[in-house]
Formats: sequence, structure tokens, C-alpha cells
Amino acid sequence: MSRRRTPDEDYENHERWLVSYADFITLLFAFFVVMYSLSSVNEGKYRVLSDSLVSAFRSGAISPTGAQIIAVSSSAAPPPAPAARPVRESATAARREAEMKRLNSIADEIRRVLQPLTAAGQVGVAEGVHGITVEINASVLFAPGDATLAAPAIAVLQAVAQVLAGADFPITVEGHTDSLPIRTERFPSNWELSAVRASSVVRLFIDTGVRGDRLTAAGYADQRPLTDNANEEGRARNRRVTILIESMLGDPAPRTPGRIRAGDPIRSIMPDATEAGAERVQ
Repeated sequence: MSRRRTPDEDYENHERWLVSYADFITLLFAFFVVMYSLSSVNEGKYRVLSDSLVSAFRSGAISPTGAQIIAVSSSAAPPPAPAARPVRESATAARREAEMKRLNSIADEIRRVLQPLTAAGQVGVAEGVHGITVEINASVLFAPGDATLAAPAIAVLQAVAQVLAGADFPITVEGHTDSLPIRTERFPSNWELSAVRASSVVRLFIDTGVRGDRLTAAGYADQRPLTDNANEEGRARNRRVTILIESMLGDPAPRTPGRIRAGDPIRSIMPDATEAGAERVQ
């Protein structure tokens, strides 16, 4: 005998589509809200809204119909605002221009205090992209074969030191000799002679007020000649003390110690003239 069906079993629910429709409308609303937030110029509000929506939908809630609600996620941040144009190059150019003006002023002042020696051909002052080079003939500073500063030389170097004391540029003092060998109790070779001569100038600079941390003394013996040592005129020119006031901005190409680099703009350079009757010693 068949069982009679109850009225409830014959009833069919025709409103189940409302559940799916509500889910669809919710997702559509969320989509347009996100689109609107993306069009907003207020980045702070966008981030707040985005974080809220991601937090709300990331749980992946299940609708009553069994369909999974896909979470709306925005992991990609909006494109950053265009960065300001770098000004490093212009700032570096401005610093270099200011530094070159200071170096030019120092060079002019050195020329002024050394003008008598420059006119006699015993001192040369040159300017280039690396700084200032001051070449002083050794006969102005030292007795032959000695590294003790002569009395007239002390006043000359003190005047130069007073110009340099107020600046902050690094200073290298180089001693140079000719190629004739020397062998004394104090100086077994030209290396010792050139190094002690450079140190004598550095010590005087410190005593005159130049900071010691700015100074370097170097002896090169006959390894950095300005001209040929084959004759007395060339040897007299190679016996010298070089004072380098160096630019602090640097340069990618290395500078040869004791030399004015080819291509450097030169305003003044020591002429070939040497002191008459120069001794054939260091």
C-alpha cells in the first residue's frame, strides 16, 4: 500500500533565487566601492578602505546556497607619486663652483705673498681641477745637502702657512731631489733628504697654525722629475719642494704626485729660470 504524500512535501520554494541575488548585489556593491576608492586622489582614505574590504572578504564566507563568496583583495598598492627630480648633480656643481672660488682666492693670496720669488723664477703657482700646486726651488729653502730651513725661508713659508691656516683643504708637502747621489751621515740617500725636507716644511706649517690632520709629508727623491737631469739647469729645477692644496670633491682620474696634470687649466707656472750659480748638490 503506497504512502500518501503530505501537502508540505508537494510545496516547492520559488524564492531561493533571492539568496543568490543578494550575494550578487553585495559583491557588485563591493566592486563599485573599490572602483570608486581607486579613483580617489586621497591615498590615505584608499588604504583605509582597501584594508577594511580585504579584512571583511578575506575570510571567504560561505553563502546559504553553498556558493563560496570570493574575497576581494587588493594586494597591489597604488602607484607611488612621481619622485622629485634628483638635485644631486646641481648640488655637486654648486659645491664645486664654491670650492673653486675659494681655491682661486687662496692661490691669488699665495701669489701675492710669494710675488718677489715668483718674479725671480724661483716659485711657481698653478691651479687645476685638483687644486693648487706651489713649486718652490730648494735653493730658496735649504742649504746644499741640508734639510734645515734657512732663516729667509722661514718668513716665506710662514706667510704661506698663514694663508692656508684659515682653510680646510688637505695639504701634501713633497720633497724632491735631482738624480745625483748623496751619502752623508745624516742622509744615506736622496730618499732621506727629500723626506726630511718635506717634514721640515710640515713642522713649520703646524707651528704657524695649520692643523696637523690636514698635512701629509712625502719624500720622492729623484723619482718625480720635472725635467731632464742631464744638465745642471734641469737638476736645479728638479730640486724643489712642492706644496699641494687639494680639492676635497675629488676626481675619478688619479693625479701624479708632484706633477701638474696635462689638461689642467694653468694660470701660472714656474718658468725654467734657475738661480744663477746654483750648487751642483741637492
